[in-house]
Amino acid sequence: MNLRKRGLPPGWYPDSPKKIEYFLGQIEEKTGRGNAVACIVPHAGWYFSGALAAQGILSLKTDAETVVVFGGHLGVSSPPLYVDEDGFETPLGTLEIDVELREELKNRIGGRGDNSIDNTVEVQLPMVKYFFPKAKLLALRLPAAISSLEAGATLSQLAASLGRRIAVIGSTDLTHYGPNYGFTPKGIGEQALNWVKRQNDQAFIKAVLEGNGEKVLERAITDQSSCSPGAVLGALGYAQSIKANNAELIAYQTSADIEYSTSFVGYGVFGFR
Repeated sequence: MNLRKRGLPPGWYPDSPKKIEYFLGQIEEKTGRGNAVACIVPHAGWYFSGALAAQGILSLKTDAETVVVFGGHLGVSSPPLYVDEDGFETPLGTLEIDVELREELKNRIGGRGDNSIDNTVEVQLPMVKYFFPKAKLLALRLPAAISSLEAGATLSQLAASLGRRIAVIGSTDLTHYGPNYGFTPKGIGEQALNWVKRQNDQAFIKAVLEGNGEKVLERAITDQSSCSPGAVLGALGYAQSIKANNAELIAYQTSADIEYSTSFVGYGVFGFR
């Protein structure tokens, strides 16, 4: 089997199975499992947003045969980029790729293999393996384009035609604010943090909850309030295609809530039922 090795260093997520199991077990005990068909989660290192991402993945139904992870960090003109190996190694064991579903989707929407190391997908994979130990994986990154909404809808059609039960995860962080990111329209300090929390991120959150793909993309680009809107559109397109139009904001915070800095990132967790 052709396996993709871990690319991110241990600072992103632990390399010890015991540490991963303890961390995720504590969250599962507090949160419990849900019945969502899709979710949107953040993708920073686990120190900052791992507990939030776990809440989103825990919101998913438990019967998925394949878990689809939509990542991002792509521009408008990029093709979809797939994990093209047969499996992805995690500290908890190998996640086997659903090759059949991947190739069917690639035939329908195009794209090519992804050889880069990217956190939007990889940082979620130990959680997928922990919470869905028997499921296969489909992992790809989607461009910041409205075509990604259609990609999610196409995925739902293919899953239905193959008789595949799937769960979908869209991976994005929200506003990257501060000198480290070259984005300081409201200066620095408490007023800037409040603006991100109460205005900039909230406009993006509202667009997601309204299910308006065009607004999601517009807010992400105009307000710089999502680093991976293609992943959001993929999850949204899938949810809407199967009539899962009940969107919920499960959690929201920023990295400054964990460790204060004048440069910080917003994190939102959504579930679709």
